[in-house]
Amino acid sequence: MDSQDTILNDEFEKRKVVLGVKMTLLYSLVYAGFVALSVFKPTAMAGRAVLGLNVAVAYGLGLIIIAVIFALIYNILCRFPAEQKGE
Repeated sequence: MDSQDTILNDEFEKRKVVLGVKMTLLYSLVYAGFVALSVFKPTAMAGRAVLGLNVAVAYGLGLIIIAVIFALIYNILCRFPAEQKGE
């Protein structure tokens, strides 16, 4: 592995870390909304949302779906290093 490959690999790893941190922060905000709603408006969690589910279940399923979508996006974006310039 030459120095150019090492530099490209380091950049690729940094890009993966930055993307992972951003996605984690975004997911944390959505999750914090769930926790805040549970703590400060627990009666609202019993209300009806979609498909006859209450807000708590619908929000929980939404969190799971978002986590799976984020995992797929991360996998797609981090599968290959960025294309090398000049090739």
